[in-house]
Amino acid sequence: MTKTEFEPSIKSRPVYGVLEAAPGLAHLIVADGEGADAVTEMIARAGTAMLASTHIIYMPGPNGCDKSAALQALGAAQFRSSPSFAAASSRLAKVVADAHMGTQIYVAGTEGLIAQVCQAVAAQGLPYESVHTEHRGSTVRRVQCVHCKGITENVTHDPFKCSHCGLSLFVRDHFSRRIAAFQGVNIDAEDPGLVPDSVERFK
Repeated sequence: MTKTEFEPSIKSRPVYGVLEAAPGLAHLIVADGEGADAVTEMIARAGTAMLASTHIIYMPGPNGCDKSAALQALGAAQFRSSPSFAAASSRLAKVVADAHMGTQIYVAGTEGLIAQVCQAVAAQGLPYESVHTEHRGSTVRRVQCVHCKGITENVTHDPFKCSHCGLSLFVRDHFSRRIAAFQGVNIDAEDPGLVPDSVERFK
């Protein structure tokens, strides 16, 4: 699957690039689902020499896509497959905390994954912009309800019901780096019960 192209939107909407290997003493790669394709393509362009100093953390995508075998076959110095980001988060936090100057960080796959990896990197004092990103695969969104502050993963429809408080939410393009989520706003606050039909916007 090729790089996902998104329509131009508001300034807070994340923009993703194409993974390209950068000079570094070590390389941390985090990917999910079809993000594995971006990783293998990057390494094919850069050459396999970087694999000797590469740590890969991978998890299946929200659509069930699992390319862990292909990534493991690359032969990176370290490879870890996890069932979910939640399961991988403690390992990621430790690897980022232990990273030395000159470590390059790459993340490819869904927006939820990219956002949470960037959040973990920022928590260690590294700049958000220091992460090389590429979107591949599912466009489902990670959405925070601005009313109850609960986060719903893998949102496909708009509007949708908050999984925490049950409000009908309109999914905005506004994105919070701090929370690593898009914002969902009550769509029938002024006219309770007047909710338009839900449409699948994210797949």
